[in-house]
Amino acid sequence: MDSTLACLTEWMPRQRWYSAKGREPELEIVAAWDLSAPPAAAAERVVVTTLLVADRGARPVVLYQVPVVARPTSAVDPDGAHVIGSPEPGTTLVDGPHDPAYAGALLRLVLEGGSGDGERAWAHGIRAASAPALAGADGYVSSVLSGEQSNTSIIFRDGAGTHPIICKVFRQLHPGVNPDVELQTALAAAGSTHVPGAVGAVSGTWAGPVQGEVVEGSLAFAQEFLPGVQDARVVALQAATEGEEFSGRARDLGAATAEVHLALARLFGSSPATGAQRDAIAASWRRRLTIATEEVPVLAGARDAIAAVYERALEGEWPGLQRVHGDFHLGQVLFQPGRGWLLLDFEGEPMRPMAERRMPDLAIRDVAGLLRSFDYIAGSIGADRPDLAADVIRQWTDAARAAFLDGYATASGADLDAHRALLDALELDKAVYEAIYETRNRPDWLSIPLQAIERLV
Repeated sequence: MDSTLACLTEWMPRQRWYSAKGREPELEIVAAWDLSAPPAAAAERVVVTTLLVADRGARPVVLYQVPVVARPTSAVDPDGAHVIGSPEPGTTLVDGPHDPAYAGALLRLVLEGGSGDGERAWAHGIRAASAPALAGADGYVSSVLSGEQSNTSIIFRDGAGTHPIICKVFRQLHPGVNPDVELQTALAAAGSTHVPGAVGAVSGTWAGPVQGEVVEGSLAFAQEFLPGVQDARVVALQAATEGEEFSGRARDLGAATAEVHLALARLFGSSPATGAQRDAIAASWRRRLTIATEEVPVLAGARDAIAAVYERALEGEWPGLQRVHGDFHLGQVLFQPGRGWLLLDFEGEPMRPMAERRMPDLAIRDVAGLLRSFDYIAGSIGADRPDLAADVIRQWTDAARAAFLDGYATASGADLDAHRALLDALELDKAVYEAIYETRNRPDWLSIPLQAIERLV
């Protein structure tokens, strides 16, 4: 196992989903389980294993899910993009999602149930009650979706092309049901037309950090895949670049968002915000602001003005708390002609702890997130089309924001004007989050959240 760990220590920091780049990893394999490889692969001495790898150097410790396929070295291209390494002569490890043996075993677990057993851990598949009738796992061909940051998604296409599936493999694991699984499965089962259909999930059990503790959490989630469908960011960016009217579609998006919020409130309940809950939300604003002023020094001079916006929000009445999307932006919405807007990726904000993401929250946090996303459209156009006048771009953005708010208020019955101070605080908090993210990942984009912060204070 030491040789496998050495391979992982070399390979993991180069992966997009590894969160501690720039630091020497301190990895430990804490658990593992095996899945049954397809018969043809098993005959070739192929072994499908999922490793749980803890990074002890992270604070708090991060637990990663690393599926691997062990193949005879003679059958593997040594220069392949997804080769992890050779822990022993004659055996080479391949990143599981990119190998058909793991992909087939995973889909079989989702569609047919069963379990994978191993050392200090096991996994079992859960077919969604609302899942349509599908072909067996052997009838699908897999490929990996490119461009993801924190997870790895495998696309499965059947021979007839009638029921494609996308299965998200969660790379960072946490105790408890992932909200992406929980919320979208419930919405699909309730008949919501604004989410893709749920197919199933994989849950796992492993030994926790406390002696004798057993932890259960989500490992993967499979849902309907919509090929050839564009996300709302692409649709909006094309419209803005070409000067097309977007207000009607923005209004429809506001209505779809409201209908999902209403459905979540029916399914999971809502309740007035207690003093403790208000304090906790305000504390998260202040905590993020502290991080931002340390990592984005230009914000230090605006700290008092930002804090004043937060204080004004605390003075007024608040709407009730309920389950929400939690990381809502145009990239989390798809547009399918004839079907309309569909929301997806209910995992919540990656920088927030998982337990916090699953707590009841303010529905208008999602509204604020979408408003920020329209600002990013304006920023993208400004960078790509310097020939377009800034006031023209701003007019398009303001019209889209206003139409979205109108659609949301009409469908939800919410009085957004009465909660304007709170909405401003939530949008400001999101912009502060963006300033941290852009400083860490895309410094050239930092001006977009900084301009929003200046406007909101």
